[in-house]
Parts: sequence; C-alpha cells; structure tokens
Amino acid sequence: MAADPYGALFMLFKGASGQGPAPAPAGTPGHIGWHELHAGDGQGAFDFYSSLFGWTQADAMDMGPMGLYRIFAAGGPPVGGIMTRMADSPGSFWLYYFNVEAIDAAAARVAAAGGRIVMGPQEVPGGSWIAQGLDPQGALFALVAPVRG
Repeated sequence: MAADPYGALFMLFKGASGQGPAPAPAGTPGHIGWHELHAGDGQGAFDFYSSLFGWTQADAMDMGPMGLYRIFAAGGPPVGGIMTRMADSPGSFWLYYFNVEAIDAAAARVAAAGGRIVMGPQEVPGGSWIAQGLDPQGALFALVAPVRG
C-alpha cells in the first residue's frame, strides 16, 4: 500500500506467476469501467502517476470552476480521469466506477439493498450514464452504464 504526494492511497501487486489476471472485455458488468482520482493537485498527481506508470494524457476537459479534468490512458484507450478535488472533499481519493447494464435499474438495486444514490444519474460526455452512491456503511462508490434505463 502506498500514497501519492497528495495523500490518495493505492496498492501495487502482482500475481504469484508474475502476471495479473486477464482483463475483462470493456464494459463487462461488475468490473471497473472508469478510474477517477480526486487529487490535491490534478496536474501534480497526473505528473506523479504518468512518471510512475507511463500513463499518457488522452484528452482534457475544462470543467470551469472545478478546473481541468485530465483523461488518461495506460497503453490503450482511456481508462480514467484525474482532477483537482473539490474544496469540501475531506482528502484525495480514488473513485471507481463499476460497469452496470443500465443506470436507473442499478440505482434502484442500490436503494433496495440499503444504499443511497448521492449524485446522478447523469449523462457524461461520450453518452455514458453515471451515478455515485453510498453503501449501507457509508463507503462511496460509482456506477457507469451505456444506457439510462
């Protein structure tokens, strides 16, 4: 377990054979579809991770007062984004978006299981739908889907 210069925790590992598991096909429900870092300094965090892992900036979006959202790739299509965290965030953190088939149906399952949606559903650039929620213990997680339904 390690922390970046802004306090976000991450873990390094490799399988006993030296190889990790084969990645699931893009969009596979139940697997992580997007990795998002809310950092103390978005540019500094991008510089740190790109020097450590070789990530490249695939794109960037100006989010107005929220600053620049840097979309990164890890040797293929984009896999995540890095932004400077909002002032009311308690610290830097990684937020993982789990793939689901339809965002509204998944949000209903969250509520039925005792969780709560705290943001969304909302459409994001590229046409995907996202929502952020809290599980029954208060842990933050996110969902991403290709459709609203």
